[in-house]
Amino acid sequence: MGPVECLVLAFPGERLKVAAVTAIADLRRAGQVRLIDSLVVTKTAAGEVWSSELVEYEEYEEAVAEIGPEANLLGPEDAAEVGATLEPDSCALMLLVEHVWAARAAEVIREADGYVAGRVPIPHAFVEQARAAYREAVAEAASGRS
Repeated sequence: MGPVECLVLAFPGERLKVAAVTAIADLRRAGQVRLIDSLVVTKTAAGEVWSSELVEYEEYEEAVAEIGPEANLLGPEDAAEVGATLEPDSCALMLLVEHVWAARAAEVIREADGYVAGRVPIPHAFVEQARAAYREAVAEAASGRS
């Protein structure tokens, strides 16, 4: 089995964006991830938090095709924790995914008694800032050579 991770994808408004769920379905179809469980968490403009299973939404049937009845690994406690972090009038999609693409490497690492000792997600904005700084440095260096 590949590494398993719980991702929380947040969106403005109280409805999920279909394109985002479709992108997850595309990864599933391509064999990159296996969706183990999912939960939709909504925080109303009044601050009320409610949750539902993604499998309850017919329009997302393709994304959740492989979630079995044994799922239910994400529950009310998880929804409450995520709901506490959401802004009013927003929603989040919690996904418990197996990174199938990394299954072989994970297996070899476990056989060698290794494990992931840390994981630091890098926000997209930071990556873009670093890329912009790099492009600026390259441009400055190029203009200095002229």
